[in-house]
Amino acid sequence: MTIAADLPRSTRRSSDLSKHSAEVFAEAEDHPVTVTRRDGAPLVLMSQREAEGRARLLNFAAQLITVTLDDKGSLAERMAKAYPWMLALNAQDREQCAQDLVDAARASFSTDQPHLAIAELTSWKETATAVAAGLGNADLEWLDEDESVERP
Repeated sequence: MTIAADLPRSTRRSSDLSKHSAEVFAEAEDHPVTVTRRDGAPLVLMSQREAEGRARLLNFAAQLITVTLDDKGSLAERMAKAYPWMLALNAQDREQCAQDLVDAARASFSTDQPHLAIAELTSWKETATAVAAGLGNADLEWLDEDESVERP
């Protein structure tokens, strides 16, 4: 499987940085740009947000690899060792969380979209935090469609 994250989407000459810097920078804010040079190896120009997203995705991948090397317990049990916040979820939600995180990581790597895995990880962690705070224990009163809610 080819990892799309290794492939910048456009190429510019180094002279474009001096002649058309605003254009090249705007392009680099949108996606990584390979800058070719006559006197050296090509460089990749990208936003800090893009670089941080890639770094977070690689860190997440390293955690997933570590989880897969452990052969004791289910995927959810092994992932809860790497992400202790998962213990705030019930067993069924831990299983769903583990599978969702693996699926999101695969999608991120295959589409060059680090935010997919990071958003999934953040969403599950926020859910676990809310559950731990007791936010899921409140009795809810559902309104029928014909009931109106008065707002100040």
